Amino acid sequence: MRLVFAGTPEPAVPSLRALLASEEHEVVAVVTRPDAQAGRGRRVVRSPIGALADEHGIEVLTPPKASDPAFLARLAEIAPDACPVVAYGALLPQAALDIPAHGWVNLHFSLLPAWRGAAPVQAAIRAGDEITGASTFRIVKELDAGPVYGVITEQIGAGDTAGELLGRLAESGAKLLVSTMDGIADGTLRAVEQTGDGVSYAPKVTVEDARVSFADPAAAVDRQIRAVSPEPGAWAEFRGERLKLGPVTVVDEPGPPPGELVVERKRVLVGTASKPVRLGEVQAQGKKRMAATDWARGTRIEQGERLQ
Repeated sequence: MRLVFAGTPEPAVPSLRALLASEEHEVVAVVTRPDAQAGRGRRVVRSPIGALADEHGIEVLTPPKASDPAFLARLAEIAPDACPVVAYGALLPQAALDIPAHGWVNLHFSLLPAWRGAAPVQAAIRAGDEITGASTFRIVKELDAGPVYGVITEQIGAGDTAGELLGRLAESGAKLLVSTMDGIADGTLRAVEQTGDGVSYAPKVTVEDARVSFADPAAAVDRQIRAVSPEPGAWAEFRGERLKLGPVTVVDEPGPPPGELVVERKRVLVGTASKPVRLGEVQAQGKKRMAATDWARGTRIEQGERLQ
């Protein structure tokens, strides 16, 4: 099939690579978010998908909105059979959905209808799910509600961060997306409507969502931090400034009150509503990331001080 691939960030790259390597399909163009400023120098850079398309000499479409008339006209000219999508990052109007004969087929990183929305991997970790996965489905107007072509499952490890889990799902999901395109092309695959049971939503994670509440039990603190690692990154307030927090370890022993710090020679503990957690790496404002013990020595934490 002639394909136009839509995607933007790094997790979409394995899928585009897999489709480019497929002998059954031809990626004739990609759609990605416009070039944006990034890094300390605020240089304008291509998205990872745009950069990969450039490497392969593929046309790159960067409409400010998918409803842009010039974009819709160009897409109609290209006349793709289908448009596979992975984390494109923009809403698709019906006018765009109607152009490819087999529609827009999205790879979504959850077992639909669970965790529809922008941040399914983060939501699954924070909720304490043991199993997640990826689904391919045909995009319809309602958010992530289209009929499903296929699924894969993935176990969530006890120490998985969102970044680690998403990395695995991006690789296994790429194979699912290719097999879905294969099945659509040869007519052997039919999409199945989602049920109304088990629907849950995973909105985009904000910086405020990443603020850690040590008034929660240790297990919840651990899951919250892992769910927002590496982006947007967990944090708490210390002496009026933001302190970024890497993944922690739950310690099976009595601890101090919620938020209170206990500094020992080889570890730094923080109290929660249940057991304490041991801090891993931290990053003070304007400083480099470092081990919590090194931070504590340099900061000279006083007895009774807390992370807020």
